[in-house]
Amino acid sequence: MIARPAPRILVADDQVDVLEALRLLLKPEGFAVTAVTSAAAAIAAAREADFDLALIDLNYARDTTSGKEGFDLVSQLRAADEALPIVVMTAWGTIDGAVEAMRRGARDYVQKPWENARLLTVLAAQIEIGRALRASRRAPAPTDLPADGPEVIAASRAMSAVVRVVDKVGPSDANVLVTGEHGTGKEVIARRLHAISRRRGEAFIAIDAGAIAEALLESALFGHVKGAFTDARADRPGAFTLAHRGTVFLDEIGNMPASQQAKLLRVLQSGELSAVGSTKVERVDVRVIAATNADLGAEVKAGRFREDLLYRLNTVEIRLPPLRERRDDVPLLAACFLARTRERYAKPTIELSPAAMDALLAHAFPGNVRELEHVIERAVLLAHGDRIESADLDLRPTTGPALPTDHLTLEQAEHQVIDRAIRRASGNVNEAARALGLSRSALYRRLQLRGIKVSG
Repeated sequence: MIARPAPRILVADDQVDVLEALRLLLKPEGFAVTAVTSAAAAIAAAREADFDLALIDLNYARDTTSGKEGFDLVSQLRAADEALPIVVMTAWGTIDGAVEAMRRGARDYVQKPWENARLLTVLAAQIEIGRALRASRRAPAPTDLPADGPEVIAASRAMSAVVRVVDKVGPSDANVLVTGEHGTGKEVIARRLHAISRRRGEAFIAIDAGAIAEALLESALFGHVKGAFTDARADRPGAFTLAHRGTVFLDEIGNMPASQQAKLLRVLQSGELSAVGSTKVERVDVRVIAATNADLGAEVKAGRFREDLLYRLNTVEIRLPPLRERRDDVPLLAACFLARTRERYAKPTIELSPAAMDALLAHAFPGNVRELEHVIERAVLLAHGDRIESADLDLRPTTGPALPTDHLTLEQAEHQVIDRAIRRASGNVNEAARALGLSRSALYRRLQLRGIKVSG
């Protein structure tokens, strides 16, 4: 695996001892530090080099009271590079300066004297968000993606492991069982397996085994002859006949009725089938890729799925991780869906704002990749102007699994903790502050910064 380059941090403070203290803290942690002593020097440095983050003081010698020079520096850095995370440092006793800096585009703040652990946590979180945002803007449009099968976004370690298995198994004739939650992209993987196999020039036929009525499923799979049943007005081939020398994809195989499981097993064992209403035996050469969101092992134990059929289907089993386990893929997936939707709706200039990307990265996505695609499409249609803001994203609260706290930015994690404490205290700020180990005034300052309003 190729190691990431050391994060480059631009540090601006007019106190030399502060700069030296930051160097001593950050360099052993793997950061490459460029230190400057003025706002003008910070702007010049940002024009000459690319940085992963800017850590800047709000107060300089020429302007020790208003912070105007520091606020202007935030605005100028933000205008020059919207994806650059900016963290401000302030020694003020009030949080008002940090609030104003964040209104101008800073992503977080630390108060002097800082706590080393908190500062490092803030920097790491914001660098990760900045890199994700830049990656999303570099992602290729669909027309630029490889032509050897459906695109599989795999920036995350979890999905990279899946792709390695797919690329090893794809060229073989092995039957494959793809498992995973709804919306994880099981059919995309099935099509990829077919596209890199020796069968890629032949048909790929998809059948949803859970959506077809039991009385019609046998016909859909194996065909029927004229007169086999009411409305059978002509001979019709089934999926296995149509996919001869190609691939049949059986989606939602866990929902297949028991009567059809036995017939499918016979075809897999012998390679022979008979259409409904026919005595003629037909031989087919078909690779089967099946998919399910069910635990087929548990279904076997419950007597709802045949164990011998499971062994025929899962020569190789590929588990697709839910989107909450492949967070690094979110920016690239979002960019891919954005590119598609831009083209579809003729909105070539629309982009995701940093705040919108933050919101996508923090969301649990119980509907997985399919939900992300729908969220992006809806946002493109409803966004005002050429920027998708977080308010344009239909990220509804869910009761499903949430992202672990270490996948949230510090700001999001703090917001979550504060919100939970206030709800548990039924809106009583004093009680919530005690539960959080904060003074009432300290909690109010955090509420003001996060834009949370409470009545008491």
